[in-house]
Amino acid sequence: MPTALTIAGSDSSGGAGIQGDLKTFAAFGLYGASAITAVTAQSTRGVDEVAPLSADLVTAQIEAVAGDLAIDATKIGMLANAAIAEAVAAAIQELELPLVVVDPVLVSSSGRRLLDDDGVQALLTELLPLARVVTPNVHEAEALSGTRIVTMNDAREAARRIHDMGARGVIITGHGAEGKGHGRGQVVDLIFDGKAFHEARVARVARVDSANTHGTGCTYASAVAASLALGRELPDAAARAQQYVAGAIAHAPGIGHGRGPLNHFWQYGSRSG
Repeated sequence: MPTALTIAGSDSSGGAGIQGDLKTFAAFGLYGASAITAVTAQSTRGVDEVAPLSADLVTAQIEAVAGDLAIDATKIGMLANAAIAEAVAAAIQELELPLVVVDPVLVSSSGRRLLDDDGVQALLTELLPLARVVTPNVHEAEALSGTRIVTMNDAREAARRIHDMGARGVIITGHGAEGKGHGRGQVVDLIFDGKAFHEARVARVARVDSANTHGTGCTYASAVAASLALGRELPDAAARAQQYVAGAIAHAPGIGHGRGPLNHFWQYGSRSG
């Protein structure tokens, strides 16, 4: 069975972070392992507390898993601080962890900062050069590239800049389709594989116009990692991840009093008894 490792924070509400990643891996038929970087107290309403683990403990988790299991893909999520980011980068290099998908978690959906300034710098200099692909949303791509993204050409320029920082591939998610007529009302994920640009499109209502979007970025990056582990090429992995997330939003369970979680197992339908 293919195996994926997620290195990220724990979400007590179960919708994002480690919990969301493991559910996504399972939905794609992978065995999921994890290394926790931080423990959070959060709900669908937002993040209340964050307690980063020691960098040494994060390293020990990664070494324990990689020393026992054959890892086929590695997903990086919340890192919390520079020490953890540097430790994760060192472990990836030392253990030669494959197919690294970096989800640059900078702030929570409720606006709480989840990576400090030194951590962002470590992400840029230490982790991006190790990434098979980095998966920022529009706001994260603006922060990483220093480029204001309004048009699709802006997104392409931001993707090029992030690629120049070392990432082999870049996916900027959640850009609104431009203009009128064909494509109107869609959300476009822009994929740059290092040589050419590709686009994956989904109806806007399935991706944006919903209150149930908690864990969307984590789930998307994990779905990309899962598809890469299964041997998919990057554009195909991105398209499959987009459709999976759209379905997970459309079939959300509708729980919680804030941004509700996704239904990670929507493809299996509802079961009872």
